[in-house]
Amino acid sequence: MKLFDKKKKEKNFANNNLQFVIFLLLSSFLYAQEFNLNAMPPPEMEMKYSDGKISETSKLTVSITIPKDWHVNSNIAADKFLKPSNIKVEAKGIAFGDPIWPEPIKEYNEILELDNLIFKGQFEVVIPIKSVESTADSLSTAVEFEYQACDNSICLAPAKKSIFFEATPKIKELPQESSAPPTSTVVLLFFAFLGGVLLNLMPCVLPVLSLKIFSIIKQAGNSRKNLLFSGLSTTLGIFVSFWVLAIIVGIIKHYGGEAGWGMQFQSSGFIAFMIIILTAFAMSFFGIFEIWLPSKTLTQMDKASQKRGFLGSFFTGSLLVLLSTPCSAPFLGTAMGFAFTASTPVLFLFFSEAALGLSLPYLLIGIFPGIQKRLPRPGMWMVRLQKVMGILLLGTVLWLLWVVSLQSDAKGIFIFVSLAILSLIGSFVLGKIAPPGSSFRKELLCIVLFILGATVLWKLLLSPIYEYTLEKRFQEKMQQEKTEDGWYRYNENFIKEAKNRGQSIFIDVTADWCITCKANEIAVLNKGFKKTLDSLNVITVKADWTTETKEVNELLKSMGKSGVPAYAIYPKGDPSKQIVLPEVITQKLILDHLFLP
Repeated sequence: MKLFDKKKKEKNFANNNLQFVIFLLLSSFLYAQEFNLNAMPPPEMEMKYSDGKISETSKLTVSITIPKDWHVNSNIAADKFLKPSNIKVEAKGIAFGDPIWPEPIKEYNEILELDNLIFKGQFEVVIPIKSVESTADSLSTAVEFEYQACDNSICLAPAKKSIFFEATPKIKELPQESSAPPTSTVVLLFFAFLGGVLLNLMPCVLPVLSLKIFSIIKQAGNSRKNLLFSGLSTTLGIFVSFWVLAIIVGIIKHYGGEAGWGMQFQSSGFIAFMIIILTAFAMSFFGIFEIWLPSKTLTQMDKASQKRGFLGSFFTGSLLVLLSTPCSAPFLGTAMGFAFTASTPVLFLFFSEAALGLSLPYLLIGIFPGIQKRLPRPGMWMVRLQKVMGILLLGTVLWLLWVVSLQSDAKGIFIFVSLAILSLIGSFVLGKIAPPGSSFRKELLCIVLFILGATVLWKLLLSPIYEYTLEKRFQEKMQQEKTEDGWYRYNENFIKEAKNRGQSIFIDVTADWCITCKANEIAVLNKGFKKTLDSLNVITVKADWTTETKEVNELLKSMGKSGVPAYAIYPKGDPSKQIVLPEVITQKLILDHLFLP
């Protein structure tokens, strides 16, 4: 009878926690219903020159009609994270002046909590003509309207609409692919969740994922309470780290900066921090030092989980987030491309969905501990496995040093190797001064002093030297027309010239620290496939986002992407069309979109 009651309680325990996870999923999606919308239909546009022969006194009037229940930001953004409307005009032999915009409508937005300046309904933009050459051809006029579509609850990603004159006075509209996919926000939220789940399978997180698997095996035989506690601790670490990233992104957007997925890997300070912390973590797995938490804080846990306990699981969750951001998993790129251009509350919602997806496996293991019965029992073999985990972490350090080597010279590499050695020495010192069982205060003091010393050393001496070498190497690379493997370097003017020549263009937006990018370059965008594209007269272009540049930021924004990898095709014969490919690509997919009928 007792055994039956015990099994019944365990079943109820699992069911209750499963219901909790389902509740989290459903509640977030139901909450998103208030943001549920489809992408705004393209605005209607017409253009007309003033009567008579075109001269310096003539004007071009562009009439724009915004669909009902929508509006666009005015040419003056009311806040730094809102994108202003812009209009560009080109015509052979005609130079245009600055556009004259109508008076914007001032309207209070309850979601953004500010007085927004907008255009809605129909409005006209007048563009004066500065000069007219003898070769002027008004029939070659092309107008491009850049806008950010909004309703009363949310703003989409920036988009474009183009029109031009044909040989007849009629105006032909070019179908321009909007940066925001015509997908409801609920579907995009599901993409963020699914992308978070798939991050667990990406190569970026494998070193830390192995640590979590090791921890799960080590806890085999523990009570359900402790297993659930461990899963919730890891989940909390994941959520907190995602929220911290969301806060950072919100601050950057508020002050007019550009933010993207994986942007912290553009920071030399972040890479320095990761090299130090991962080296120290590897040393702990080799038994150089161990951190023991005060027993008073762990009275709820048994002896098997005393070491590291809550902080260990929390830290593992944080590392999973930090190391997953160089990878843009399938579905995640589309969702985050939308989220990075949305309001701050929506950004937090999307980041929370990705966090829930990444943490789902650890929650399920805590809820259904029966999964652990299929894992091997703890034993001496785990000592050898622990050494393997340490080697994997050192492999991650070597990968970061390799990323540094691609961006800097020998002096920059030496700086980061010195940081790894400094972390190694600090680990040995900590092991000698605070061996297992010693006062936690002594351990904490050593760690604080080491962090302060490393921070001062980096800020005052190492960082200025490295930033100088980084800038020097970057300028040298940008002066070269092509990369070492024969791809053209991204340049906006070069792309325009190639479009005007009627050539097909394939753009690879990549970064040295992006593992998914490198995997695609090896498996798909290899030398053989490049030769194929060259033989088909396709221009192959690489846009390097390893270090942040304004041009590549604008390119990603036009694609509706917030990070790398990102791929775009400009097919032959339609210079206004941009085809954005998914993060996971194949050679057939690229060729099919390059030569659509």
